[in-house]
Amino acid sequence: MNWKWLRYLPWLDTRARFLASASPQARVLDIGSSDGETLRHFHELRPDLQYYATDLQGQPDRYPPGCQFHRGDLNHDPLPWDDRSLDAITCMHLVEHLDDLTLLFSEISRLLKPGGRVYLETPHPKTAVLSSVGGRAAGTFTLNFFDDLTHTRIVSAGALAQRARANRLRIVRSGVSRNWLFAMAWPAYFFAPPSRKKFTAKIHWIGWSTYLIAERIQ
Repeated sequence: MNWKWLRYLPWLDTRARFLASASPQARVLDIGSSDGETLRHFHELRPDLQYYATDLQGQPDRYPPGCQFHRGDLNHDPLPWDDRSLDAITCMHLVEHLDDLTLLFSEISRLLKPGGRVYLETPHPKTAVLSSVGGRAAGTFTLNFFDDLTHTRIVSAGALAQRARANRLRIVRSGVSRNWLFAMAWPAYFFAPPSRKKFTAKIHWIGWSTYLIAERIQ
């Protein structure tokens, strides 16, 4: 789906709602940018923003035009951008891969301008007890938290909030992340054969991810 259609109804997607609130020409960093799929959606929604990205194994050739990329490991590598230089930060499905969150949160606090906000997203604790995809499709999509062997531990929204407060960040909002268009499609896919579209609809229906938004205080 092209996110330009969400410009008019950003509340349909939790991530889109966060990005839609950014001021014109804001500087936005995506931590854990991976293959750039989400960054490309962000650019469709807000082509006016200035994008930055960091990842250990990113694919910057697939990122939006002009996106500044830094390759690094948030377990121990500080980020190269200046103090209080960013308006917003997104960090989606990274914290569950890190051994320690200390550097991540200190860098988020350092980089955000006063009033700047961070959006964090991670698998909901309930994913630990979900059934894995079965049959011939086993292993093709992560439904149970432990289907992904690179996951190190579950991190709850409450734990993220405690880390945020300890780093001069005020909690703005938390909850379950969803794209309501995908969620509403789930009943139509219920009896369909296994596919990425089917499982994507399912995870948005059940609320597979939790999110936290925090703001840098003075």
